[in-house]
Amino acid sequence: MSIHIAAKQGEIADKILLPGDPLRAKFIAENFLEDAVCFNEVRNMFGYTGTYKGHRVSVMGTGMGMPSISIYARELIVDYDVKRLIRVGTAGSLSQDVHVRELVLAQAAATNSNIIRNDWPMYDFPQIASFNLLDKAYHIAKDLGMITHVGSVLSSDVFYSNFYEQNIKLGTMGVLATEMEAAALYYLAAQHGVEALGIMTISDSLVNPDEDTTAEERQTTFTDMMKVGLETLISES
Repeated sequence: MSIHIAAKQGEIADKILLPGDPLRAKFIAENFLEDAVCFNEVRNMFGYTGTYKGHRVSVMGTGMGMPSISIYARELIVDYDVKRLIRVGTAGSLSQDVHVRELVLAQAAATNSNIIRNDWPMYDFPQIASFNLLDKAYHIAKDLGMITHVGSVLSSDVFYSNFYEQNIKLGTMGVLATEMEAAALYYLAAQHGVEALGIMTISDSLVNPDEDTTAEERQTTFTDMMKVGLETLISES
């Protein structure tokens, strides 16, 4: 066991989906995996391992924000030898051209967090996705007919930001959406030499607020990213 995950060695696959919401992890396990077994309930951060199209995969919640995902992702990588990690979560659009329910593949993640800067104070260390996973996810999503955008996102340390107008301005500079986890996941992947990707569904829009969705819709209806995430997990390297 690790400090925050109760699984024994061998109970977690080397490929994992990481939704922020633990109830979304439960939903994925119940609706997409066969023979799913729960390996973690510590702090109600549910984790499951099962099979998808004959491939052994896991899914586990990470909570909200970079400190939370950093704890779980690091333990999954270091203590359980997970090699391929895909975040499937929600994001808020910063672009007039990116709408609710569409997918965003985070090619890179800008951040206002000090998590990475604490380690590298003299550098702006770039947070980028695994190109292998990004390329596969893009073509899988397009083949499935899903509206999919590829580009940068903002991984923010705060949800209720005092820099609302500045965040909106980032959208005019090509940043597609804002979320709260991808930069930390990409940094951990770089540290440990594993693959990581963020696949986000737009759940609300900072520029078109009339498109916003409900909490229940966010938990149970954003299945496109789940399908793309699972197909990408099991794709050949």
